[in-house]
Parts: sequence; structure tokens; C-alpha cells
Amino acid sequence: MSRVNEEHKGLLDKAWAVQHKIEERQQRIGKGKYGRVLKMTRKPTNEEYEKTAKITGAGMMLIGALGFVIYIVRELVAPWILKALGY
Repeated sequence: MSRVNEEHKGLLDKAWAVQHKIEERQQRIGKGKYGRVLKMTRKPTNEEYEKTAKITGAGMMLIGALGFVIYIVRELVAPWILKALGY
């Protein structure tokens, strides 16, 4: 029975060590290279989040459309040009 208590105690010691390590890391946040930036951050408002999501979505659609146009040019127009030039 005492062996079980010793194993349990060892497990608790390991858990406390992990907890202390986590707390030490948390205390160091804000003191490093980017600490000032992290301290200035805040949760965006709903309006800011919606604007960011819309702009990001529009950018993704634009890049996708550009890629599709390039694909169409490569598949349809480029062979026609090569045939006209005699290649």
C-alpha cells in the first residue's frame, strides 16, 4: 500500500513541476522581444472582424479568379498562338 502512495506522490510532484514551468512561462510573456506588442493587443470588435473577413474573402476570390484566367489562357489561347506562329 505504501508503494501506491509513493507512486501517487511521484505523480503529484511531476504535476506540480509541470504547473510551475507553465506559470514561469506565463510570467515571462510580455518581457521579451515582442512584449510591448502583445500588451497592446485586444480582441477585435464584431465590426472589425466582419470587415477583415470580407476583405480577406474578396482577396481570396480575386486570387482565385486570376489563377483561373491564367489557366484558361494557358489551355485555350497559348496553343492557338503557337499554331499561328508555326511551332
